[in-house]
Amino acid sequence: MNGERITKLQPRKYSIEEKIRRKKISRINLNDIANTILFLAVFVGIWQLTFMLGIWPRVALPSPAMVAQSFAELNFSLITNISVTMWRLMIGFSISIILGVGIGLAMVKFKDFGKTMSSFAVGLQSFPSIAWVPFAILFIGLNDFGILFVVIMSSIFSVMLSTYSGIRTVPPIYARAARNLGAKGMPLFRYVMIPAATPSLIVGVTQAWSFAWHALIGAEILMAAYLGLGHILDVGREFQLMDQIIASMITIFAIGLVFDRLVFSKLANKVRDRWGLNQGNE
Repeated sequence: MNGERITKLQPRKYSIEEKIRRKKISRINLNDIANTILFLAVFVGIWQLTFMLGIWPRVALPSPAMVAQSFAELNFSLITNISVTMWRLMIGFSISIILGVGIGLAMVKFKDFGKTMSSFAVGLQSFPSIAWVPFAILFIGLNDFGILFVVIMSSIFSVMLSTYSGIRTVPPIYARAARNLGAKGMPLFRYVMIPAATPSLIVGVTQAWSFAWHALIGAEILMAAYLGLGHILDVGREFQLMDQIIASMITIFAIGLVFDRLVFSKLANKVRDRWGLNQGNE
């Protein structure tokens, strides 16, 4: 890039104070885990007490032990269905990120297109994901491609808008400084604008993942998928297996919690640390 006068933005090095702060955050995380375990213990206790009082029939509200037994009975079937659901999620979500970022960059590059598309994207982002299901059934069919279509249409607009707004809100001084050093075109986007917009992109991707996850489970149920967590829920509804339904719901919740805490939260904190945005949280 013009004699390599501009290089990629380098992550800043951690000071002693920052290392101490990170250790404190680690201890706080342990406290969060302890509080979560305590909350779950209280919740299960109330659940068991409600079951013993017989307020609802066993078919409507099974005991925690019955749900645990359902987990054991599902066994390999649950693992298979989780794998199929996660495969669909990864494919659909990856396509959403690729297309969303690409269209978002085009919106920044072509201002008139960006203004028009951003208005449509905001409206389509608020469109209920389940509303795409009848369209997908008639347009594509009852197959994996139809499910993937629903996932993509439910999540792509969050990525698109976060890319568009993130790059547009980058301080102009960054671009001016880079241009003074000879950066322009794609190198300017690659080495300056996109890294500076990363915090906004992470927020958009996290939101898009949430939309994709909701849409996927709903599509699997309504489109009668042969495999997947939505399939287990549908079978449980059909045969009135509330213990199986609750086991599936717990699995869906656990997967969402793992992704939020172990993937997106850590990724967001890493990006914020990289840009020195966590200093105010000490």
